[in-house]
Amino acid sequence: MATSKITIGTRGSQLALWQANWVKDAITRTNPEYTVDLAIIKTKGDKILDVPLAKVGGKGLFVKEIEEALLDGRIDIAVHSMKDMPAEIPEGLCIGAVPEREEPRDVLITKSGLPFEKLVHGARIGTSSLRRSAQLLHHRSDIQIAALRGNLDTRLKKLETEHLDAIVLAAAGVRRLGLAHRITQVLDESLMLPAVGQGALCIEIREKDPRIGAVMETLNHLATRQVVMGERAFLNRLEGGCQVPIAGHGHLIDRKEFSLTGLVCDVDGSHLIKETRSGPADQSEAIGLELADALLARGAGDILERLNQNAQ
Repeated sequence: MATSKITIGTRGSQLALWQANWVKDAITRTNPEYTVDLAIIKTKGDKILDVPLAKVGGKGLFVKEIEEALLDGRIDIAVHSMKDMPAEIPEGLCIGAVPEREEPRDVLITKSGLPFEKLVHGARIGTSSLRRSAQLLHHRSDIQIAALRGNLDTRLKKLETEHLDAIVLAAAGVRRLGLAHRITQVLDESLMLPAVGQGALCIEIREKDPRIGAVMETLNHLATRQVVMGERAFLNRLEGGCQVPIAGHGHLIDRKEFSLTGLVCDVDGSHLIKETRSGPADQSEAIGLELADALLARGAGDILERLNQNAQ
């Protein structure tokens, strides 16, 4: 490839293309000597739309084919939603940059305009995320969870066609596509703790690529990276993916202190373990590990083992 050209690998959904184009614009704005192209790569997760992620392999379904293209040199950069990234990254690849984070919380979109607490008894809520469904059921055991896959537009249409009362989506995607007016309720973290990395982008690169590494320095947002790496350390210690309801969200206090809340929950919401840990921002990964160990000491390991056995 010519040194003046950078190829970004991305999925082909409307949201993925928005994210890739955002990265493209950021690169050309700060590094005008480069021309940037997009390469659309279809992943296994894009092809299997009628089965919950937990039953077909979890998070890696959305990144594996793009990572293969990065490893063999067909692309220079991969742009992912950070929440889609598995806990472990293939040898030879690394997270090159983490831009500033968008709103990390989840949102509820309802037909009636009513918030979660006021939905009718037995309301049908669409989501295929075990993390979301477990937390919803923990707060209201009467609701019914309906499997919901597909891109954002598809999910919004299914709210009307699948006899659903509400759907739950990531706020970041809704906002990025200019659909914030559809939001009924931004779900407070006390009700719905976000997924690890939710709202953040992951720009993945080859480890030994100084040309691209230099470009990444202009895109990285240190505060966001510190927070996200702490969240990912928590996830990695728990060996978590889409097969188990794990949530984790951190934030910085006065840019110096890192606070991280994490939870593990049974899929039916009956047993939820939640803790918070905090400490110096530059030790976010150590704090993530400490939080994971605290949950494991309270019995999270038993939940995870049971759920993983059921998934096999």
